[in-house]
Amino acid sequence: MIKTVKDVPLGGKRVLMRVDFNVPMKDGAVQDDTRIRAALPTIAYILEQKPRSLVLMSHLGDPAKDVKKAKEKAEKAGQAFTQADEERFIAAKNRLKPVSEYLAKLLGKPVAFAPSCYGQQAAVGALPVGGVLMLENTRFHKEETAKDAADQQKLAKELASYGDVFVNDAFGTAHRAHASTTAVAGFVPVKVGGFLMEKEIEYLEPMITKPPKPLVAIIGGAKVSSKIAVLESLLKNASALIIGGGMAYTFLKAQGHPIGKSLVEDDFLKTAGDLLGAAAERGVSIILPLDHAGAESFSAEAKAVAINGVDIPDNLMGMDVGPKTLAAYKDAILSAKSLVWNGPVGVFEFEAFARGTEEVAKLVAEATGRGAVSVVGGGDSVAAVNKFNLASKMSHVSTGGGASLEFLEGKTLPGIAVLETR
Repeated sequence: MIKTVKDVPLGGKRVLMRVDFNVPMKDGAVQDDTRIRAALPTIAYILEQKPRSLVLMSHLGDPAKDVKKAKEKAEKAGQAFTQADEERFIAAKNRLKPVSEYLAKLLGKPVAFAPSCYGQQAAVGALPVGGVLMLENTRFHKEETAKDAADQQKLAKELASYGDVFVNDAFGTAHRAHASTTAVAGFVPVKVGGFLMEKEIEYLEPMITKPPKPLVAIIGGAKVSSKIAVLESLLKNASALIIGGGMAYTFLKAQGHPIGKSLVEDDFLKTAGDLLGAAAERGVSIILPLDHAGAESFSAEAKAVAINGVDIPDNLMGMDVGPKTLAAYKDAILSAKSLVWNGPVGVFEFEAFARGTEEVAKLVAEATGRGAVSVVGGGDSVAAVNKFNLASKMSHVSTGGGASLEFLEGKTLPGIAVLETR
């Protein structure tokens, strides 16, 4: 297990902390503060230890990519996108100053703001004892995400000059080998995790090592290609794999079922067939849709059409699971001692096709109430449990989409690997 802030002395030290404040913004205002609040226990603990200073760093979106998309959108609409437009766009979406002001209100104390990650030694030194400073978006500097190690180290050394202790509490970026998540640890003498990082590992690790059995994994989402590695990893310990969402249709086609106009990855038909074979060899039950809610088009306005069997007519596409499938889900989920859920089982963003994912959320919550350990990971799954007001009924809702997925795949996450262990 990693060392955490509780394992090292922080009194009088300059603490440099990587947080994940990559929160939704609109017109320069925070829209969802979940990730900010998730870091508060670690921040509060650090400040209680009377450090010399606390410097926070985070990314917020990806300014270069976000601007490029905005320009392309404007060009498609036949509109100009001027330098002034770019600056307004970045101010509304990518600048961390509004986040630092939001954090100050939550903490009930001032949070100074630095307009760059470079050249802030004087600003750090000028902080009052126990003062907090937030650096501007790390991704405004190309060195943050540079492929070249020397480029990353340039920013990493600068960041390291602001702290004696490096704390990584940004699980959501732990799968990224960036300057502020990984390289910086090479230039700070002490490097530990925060409480959020510790909690994520505490819940996720047993799911791929020694989960309470039976383990039932619910894996959904659009594409097999993005989930095959996690399916293969969970196959080692699971008693049942529930496969839903768009990816289920590739598995159904691999079994020879007609799937109409449903989403399919033909390049992964063999992969799907191989996984079904591997599951059969291990005695792992694979639960695929037995019936569907279909539609003639992929649209929020589309009318749901009940498809009472596995086969989908040529004029329809699968959009959600039906009642027979939910009955099979119920039997498996309520028999579980541990549950992993990553990805919705239908297009839950469209009200007509949200029932399957809502019922899964309710079943996982019910199983948790009966004593099962439930871990929800992946942005869409988290959005679903929040939409249905069931997040508090789960054992653990991960803050990291890509990070939780890669962890469940059994990968070593670089942002964790650089931290000291007990």
